[in-house]
Amino acid sequence: MKKLILAVLSFSVLSCASAQNQQITDNIQQKNRNNGYWQQHVDYTMDIDVDVKKYQYKGKQSLVYTNNSPDVLNKVFYHLYFNAFQPNSQMDVRSRNIQDPDRRVGDRISKLSSSEIGYIKVKSLKQNGIDVKHETVGTILEVTLNQPIQPGESATFDMDFDAQVPKQIRRSGRDSKEGVSLSMTQWYPKMAEYDFEGWHTPPYLGREFHGVWGNFDVTIHIDKKYTVGGTGYLQNPQEVGHGYDTNGLPIEPAKGKKLTWHFTAPNVHDFTWGADPEFIHDTFTMKNGIVLHFFYKKDLDKMYLENWKKLQSKTADLMDYFSKNIGQYPYKQYSVIQGGDGGMEYAMCTLITGRRSFGSLFGVTAHELAHTWFQFLLATNETKHPWMDEGFTTYISNKAEDYIMNKGKSNPNARSYDSYFSVVFGNIEEPLSTHADRYHTNRAYGMASYSKGSIFLCQLEYIIGSDNVQKTLKKYFDDFAFKHPTPNDFKRVAEKVSGIHLDWYLNEWTQTTHTIDYGVKAIDGKNVTLERVGQMPMPIDVEITYTDGSKEMFNIPLRMMRGNKPTKAKVIEDWTFAHPTYTFTTSKNVKSVEIDPAQLMADTNVANNTFNVQ
Repeated sequence: MKKLILAVLSFSVLSCASAQNQQITDNIQQKNRNNGYWQQHVDYTMDIDVDVKKYQYKGKQSLVYTNNSPDVLNKVFYHLYFNAFQPNSQMDVRSRNIQDPDRRVGDRISKLSSSEIGYIKVKSLKQNGIDVKHETVGTILEVTLNQPIQPGESATFDMDFDAQVPKQIRRSGRDSKEGVSLSMTQWYPKMAEYDFEGWHTPPYLGREFHGVWGNFDVTIHIDKKYTVGGTGYLQNPQEVGHGYDTNGLPIEPAKGKKLTWHFTAPNVHDFTWGADPEFIHDTFTMKNGIVLHFFYKKDLDKMYLENWKKLQSKTADLMDYFSKNIGQYPYKQYSVIQGGDGGMEYAMCTLITGRRSFGSLFGVTAHELAHTWFQFLLATNETKHPWMDEGFTTYISNKAEDYIMNKGKSNPNARSYDSYFSVVFGNIEEPLSTHADRYHTNRAYGMASYSKGSIFLCQLEYIIGSDNVQKTLKKYFDDFAFKHPTPNDFKRVAEKVSGIHLDWYLNEWTQTTHTIDYGVKAIDGKNVTLERVGQMPMPIDVEITYTDGSKEMFNIPLRMMRGNKPTKAKVIEDWTFAHPTYTFTTSKNVKSVEIDPAQLMADTNVANNTFNVQ
C-alpha cells in the first residue's frame, strides 16, 4: 500500500509554497504595523516519538515566543488539552451535570481507566536555557517567568513532556468507533493567546479554541505501518515511501521499525494530524495547483468507499466557491481525513467520520472546509464569539451546497430559522455574547452558534442588501485574514461597505434575546398601519396588492440606520424605534399587505404579517 502524505508536491513546488507563505507573512506583519495592530507570534519546533501499542508519546518542544504587545509579560500560559480526559476533570463534571449532555461524552470520561485517560505531563521547562517555575492546573500550565518578556522581545521555551492519547471521546483520541487509530487534535502543549483583552486561558470543557499565529516544524516518529496526514507540508516524502526513483519506480521507505515524518506549516495557529495503518490515500489536483488529499480506511463498506471517491471533485468545487465568494485559499494543500467523532476543522485539514451517505459526507465536508475561512483564516476567538465561527460557516456552506448541488432553494439557511424559533418558543434562548462554556444547555449553545449566527448574515442581506453582504465578506477577508477579528470589526466592515449604521443590529441580535415581531394593524382605503410588537427594531419590506390586482413594494428604513439598502422598492419615510406604529399612504386602494415576503427576517409571529381586506 502506498504511504500517504499530506502534501504530494515536488520539492520545487514546496519551495515555492514556502516562499509564497513567507511573503504572505511579511505582507501581513507590515500591514499590521502600518495599522497599529499587533498580535503575538510563535515558532514551534517539535519532535514526537510515538508508541502505538501503549498510545503514549514523548515530546520535545522548542517554542520561540515573540511579544508584539505593548505590555511587559511576567507570566505565560499553555493549554494542556488532553488533561481534560480524566475522571473528575472540569469537562467530566460539566458533562455529568449539564441538563442535556453531549451524547458522545455523557459520563464516559468518569469511567476511564488509568490506561485510557489522556494526559500531558511537563517533565522540564526552560526559559532561554534556564529552568523556569511552572505548575499544571487542570488543562492549563502556569509559567512564572525568570525574566519578564519586554515589548518587542522574544523568549525561547524548551520543554520535555510525556503524553498519553485518551480513548476517543471528543475530537481527539485513539481507536474511534470507526476504527481510526489516532486522531491527534489538541495534542501538544499549546501557548495560550494574549491580545488586547489580556490572556485567554479558559479550561477545556469541550468547546472550541483560540490560538497564536505562527510557524510549525513538526517531526513525528511512528510505527512504519502507519500513514500520517494533517497540517502542513511533508518535507521528506522519499523517507516515508512516497516518491519515485529515476526509473519511475516507487521508492521503498527507510528500514527500521519506525518512520520519521517531517512536516512544516507556515502561518497557522494550530497543528493536527491523524494516523492509521489502513488508510487509503487519494489526491486531487485542482486547476490552480492546490492538492487535495483524502485519507480514509480501506475496510469501509463499498458504498462508503464510493462516496469518498465521489467526494473529491466536489471538494474542489467547494474550494473554488469559498475562494471566489470570500477570499483565495492561501495554502497549497488541504486534507480531508477520516477520524474524530463527527466533523471538526483544523489548519489545512479536517477530521470527519467516514461512514456516511454521500449527502452527509459532502455536507460535513462543505461545513468543515468553510471553517478554513471562518476561524482558521479569520481567526475569531471561538470561546467568546462562537457565532462568528459556526454561524458564518453555516451561512456560507449552506449556500455552497445549494449552488454546487443545484438544489435551487430560495433560502438555503431556512432550517436555521426553524432551529432559532424552537429555542425561542422553548424559553431557553441565551444571548450570543454568552461565553461558549457558560450556556445552560448544549441545545441553546448549538442554536445560538450555528443557527442564530447564520441568521445574522441572512438578516444582514435584508438590512443592507445581498450584494453589500457579498462585498462585506470579501472586504472582511481582505482586511482581517491572518488576524483575530472581533464582532465590532465585522460590523465596521459592513458599515463601510454599505454606508449604513449597524451598531443597533449588532447589539440587539448578539447581546440581547429581544425578538422580532412586526404586524399589519389596519388598512383603511389607501392608508396602511403597521405595528412593532416585538422589542427588536428592523427595517421593513412591504408588498402591497391593490384592488385592481397590481402590486407595489415599499421599503421602510429604520431611522437609526441613517440610510437604506439598494432596492427597487419605493423607499418611504423611515420608522423610529420609539414609535410602536407607523402609517403610510399609497396611491391606490389596498386589497392586501404582506410584510417581508422574502422571509429573511426572523419574525417570531408571521401570522400577523399579512392582512387582507374583506
